[in-house]
Parts: sequence; structure tokens; C-alpha cells
Amino acid sequence: MTMTLNWSDIVLRLIAALAVGIAFGLNRDQRGRPAGLRTTTLVCLAACLAMLQANWLLGTVGKRQDSFVTLDLMRLPLGILSGMGFIGGGAILRRENMVLGVTTAATLWIVTVIGLCFGGGQIILGVIGAVLGLAVLWGFSFIERALHEDQRAVIVVIADTKKPITEELISRCANASIQIAGQSVAYSEQGEKAEMHFELRWRGRRRTVWPPTFVAELARRPGVSALQWRPAGFIGM
Repeated sequence: MTMTLNWSDIVLRLIAALAVGIAFGLNRDQRGRPAGLRTTTLVCLAACLAMLQANWLLGTVGKRQDSFVTLDLMRLPLGILSGMGFIGGGAILRRENMVLGVTTAATLWIVTVIGLCFGGGQIILGVIGAVLGLAVLWGFSFIERALHEDQRAVIVVIADTKKPITEELISRCANASIQIAGQSVAYSEQGEKAEMHFELRWRGRRRTVWPPTFVAELARRPGVSALQWRPAGFIGM
């Protein structure tokens, strides 16, 4: 950081932060993710402004001889990073075995750090960080689509107890390389209907948690009153 600031430096840093915030926001908006255009732009600008303020006060670092107060300017950007940690933590949600929002939190974090780089005058470092960050968000999504991961889903079947479906479902799942990890059953008061839950696990590509063809065939089976397929997300996210 330079000891003195002029308005051309300030404008350059703010424009760089604005451009990077917009670039990250466009990536999030295109994929329908949280923390879109406005959020990432505001976060990057806020971090840049905080660092500009620290840079502006750089000449007043230290303490007067008649004072016990010391001006520690690094507390300002550190406070920004700590606050962003709370915001990122609020963006992360856990539902059963599925964790959502981790990439959103990481995006806000790197946008904040890039904004601090720009605010501190490290334009080249900020640009490098922005290029690498955008490469990860845009490029790695194609790699993730090609990866096979453990996936989960639940089948809920309501059927007549006189026409059992369990054996056929187990056989169909085995033929489709789907493992039944757990199952439960509840009977109606008269014992004529049974509601069965089957927890399924298999390996497949991301975001392809669509029911196999045999699910629709089982739904048309005599004695089946209702059949529901519930994707449960991806293990380990």
C-alpha cells in the first residue's frame, strides 16, 4: 500500500472491485445459485472500501506520546473477514446428509479477499485471484458433471398387503445396480394397506437423481395405490 492516496488510485481500485464482483455475480446468477450479482458486487466493494479506508489512515499509524491508544489499521480488514465468516456460515444449510451453500460461502470469502487486495493497491494480485477464482467456478463445474458420486433417494410405496411388491422392487434395484440401504413399513388400521419406505444408494453423475424406468413400471403394477420418488441429494457434499 502507498502511504498517500490520490483519486485516480481510488477510482481504479473501485472499478477493479466492481468488475470482479460483477463477474462472480454473473457466474452465480447463470447457475441459479444464491449470492448473485448484487451480493457479490456489494461484498467486493465493501471490502475494497474498508481497505481504502485503512490505506487512507496509514499515515496516522502509531500513538501519540501522551496517549495509550494505538491505531492498528489491520484490524479493519481482519474485521471484514471475520464478519464475512458469519455471513458465509449463515449461507450454509444442512439437511439430512446433504450440505448446501458451501460454494456460496467460499465465493463470498474469495470475493472479499479480492476486494481487500484491490483496496490495498495490489491490483495484479487481485486480478490473479479473480482469474483463478472464476476458473474454479466456471471450469470445475464441467469436471463435476463428469464425476460419479454416491447418491441417495427414497421410494415410498403404498400397496395392498395381499399383493406384495418388496421382492420385485429388490430384484429391479439389483438389476439396476442400486443398493437398498434401509427399509421400513407401516400398516393401515385394517391391515389391508402398507406404506413402505426404501432408502436407495447408487453411483452416478451429479444432478442425475432421476427415477429409473422401473419406478414408473412399478407405479402401474396392480395393487400399488401410490409410489413416490424422493431424491435425497449427494453423499459427502
